[in-house]
Order: sequence, then C-alpha cells, then structure tokens
Amino acid sequence: MNYIYNFSAGPSMLPISVMKKAHQDFRNWCNLGSSILEISHRSKEFLELQKNSKNDLRELLNIPNNYEILFCHGGARGQFSAIPMNLSEKNSQVDYIYSGYWSKKAAEEAQKYCKTNIIHVLQEIDNIKYVLPYHKWNINLNSDYIHYCPNETIEGIAIYEEPIFKNKNIIGDFSSTLLSRVIDISKYSLIYASAQKNIGASGLTIIIVKKELLKKSKKFTPSILDYNIMYNYDSLFNTPTNFSWYLSSLIFKWLKKIGGIQKIEEINQEKSKLLYQVIDSSNFYKNFVHKKNRSQMNVVFQLKNKFLDNLFVKEAQLNNLYALKNHKIAGGIRASIYNSMPLAGIKKLVKFMLYFKKKYSSL
Repeated sequence: MNYIYNFSAGPSMLPISVMKKAHQDFRNWCNLGSSILEISHRSKEFLELQKNSKNDLRELLNIPNNYEILFCHGGARGQFSAIPMNLSEKNSQVDYIYSGYWSKKAAEEAQKYCKTNIIHVLQEIDNIKYVLPYHKWNINLNSDYIHYCPNETIEGIAIYEEPIFKNKNIIGDFSSTLLSRVIDISKYSLIYASAQKNIGASGLTIIIVKKELLKKSKKFTPSILDYNIMYNYDSLFNTPTNFSWYLSSLIFKWLKKIGGIQKIEEINQEKSKLLYQVIDSSNFYKNFVHKKNRSQMNVVFQLKNKFLDNLFVKEAQLNNLYALKNHKIAGGIRASIYNSMPLAGIKKLVKFMLYFKKKYSSL
C-alpha cells in the first residue's frame, strides 16, 4: 500500500505512531475493555489523562504558573464570541488586527458584542504582500485588548514578530501555530487554538489564559463560553470531547519524545524552506508573500497558468499527494505542512512539482 501524504489545512494528518497507538487503544483503553469513546469523563482513568495532558502541555510550552489551561468546545469560531464576552468592559473598545481571512472573521464576530476597532496591517508593493511591523499598528490607547492571528492559513501569511504593547492584553489566535514553534507565553494574556491542525482532532479548543482575567465575563455570557466557569469546573462543566482530548494527549507525548518545540520548529523550517526553494527557482510557480511573512505552516502558491490548477491537484492526488487545492476565496495551491507532515512528504511533493513543471512549462 502506497502511503498517502495529506496536505489538508484541517482536519490535518496525524503522526503514524499516534494513529497506531490510538488504534491499539480504541477498543481497550487502559485495559478497561472499553473504548475511550465509552469511558466517563469522571472516571479516575480520564481524570488522570486530564492531569497528565495539562502537565505535558505546560512543560512543552513553558507555561508560567499564573496561567490556566482550559480544554473547551466550539473551535476557534466559538472563541471569536467568547473573547469579547469574557474580556471586554461595558462601553469600551477592543482592537482587532486585520491580516487575512480569519482575523477578519474574528473581528466581525466581536462587533456583535463591543465597539471594535479594525486595524488593517496587510500591505502590498509590486504585488507582494507583507505585514506592517507591530510598532506601526494604529492601536487605540484605551482598548481593552488587542487581538491578532499570527498565521493566516488561506493567504499563507505569518507574523513572526511577537507584539509588545505596554499595559495591554494581547490575545492570539494560534490555531495553526500552537506547538509548531517556540513562543513566549508571558507576552500574551490569552492564547487559543483549535486542535485540528497541530494538536489533534477537531472538536477541542485549547485556551491558555492569565488567571487574573478569569472573572471578567459579562452576565449574559453562555456558561459553556464563560472562562471562569470552565476554570472552576476544571474544563469539565459538561461532557468534553473525550476522544479529541485523548488524541491531543498523545500528540503532546509524541512532541516530547522527538525533542519538544525547539526540535519541531527546526523540522518545520526545513520543510517550508524546501518548498519555497522550488517555488522561487522558476517562473512556473509564484508566491506573492514577502519572505519575512511567508507561512511555515501553509505554503500557498499560484501556477503560471491558472487553468493548470485543477490538473495539478488531480495529478498530485494520483501520486498520493492529497488535498492541495486552496480555499475557494484565494484559489491556487496550498500545501499545509503542520507538525505531523513528515519530511518525506515534502520531498515527494517537491519531486512532483519539478516533474509537473517540466511536463507543462510550455503551456
């Protein structure tokens, strides 16, 4: 059987070793004779998993003790609503940095709950897009918080500079970034990430939040989105997504085994470098993002002839390279190369891209 390399933007592929472990445990988890899908979240076995997964994540990301880790429902979109309901004050303003599709969607949701200042930081020169450095962001002096997205999956745009604003709460949507590179948690008031890219399976959302912010929610905030309630119930206010949580716990251990966040960052840099080298080496493939803002997670490119897009995707799939079509609003090709994509998958894609270029360069 030929191995399939899945370049989907999410849900994304998982490490083979993790999938094998999950398969092994599926019908007999912890020697209970039952699946993790059937076990109560109140059982001592699940509570042990809960404790260990939090400890592993805290160790991986070097999370300070004054931060709490919450495991929640609703994906990142759920947090688009939860954040303003939990962290904005009555009649106050919040700042949203607009760098692409997902930061725009977060801002649109926040507008339902508070006065939202949308700050456009995406610029373009000679058809090349780049992000303004954070010291040029037009931040409101009286805003309750600043929200931004360090990696826009559709446009393939990343912000590697960690923003520093004195006496400001910095909120980060790290859905496609968390666990892929080293970050300084202490620079943020809250980080959130849906699980289906670098963390595990869809259905789970991880929130890392300063404990001092846990009692600021508005009275109308739904209990399931209230950070203080989730904290007081240790993320077990209602039945959690057991299987997603379990898979995430396996990912944490996998990352620790291969060398932690620093090691996976080195691997991710190598993977993206190989793809961008192929793109930059000819006029057949084009990337329109400045090198300083190119995503290491989502390598987006166009073919010189857009009518070749569907053929590229079709032939790639015949070569066991799956899900390379980009989102419909952007078009072109997108290779999402999250943590679980092995270097072998990148090398196979590079080989295919060189073959495809040679075959169709005359068109």
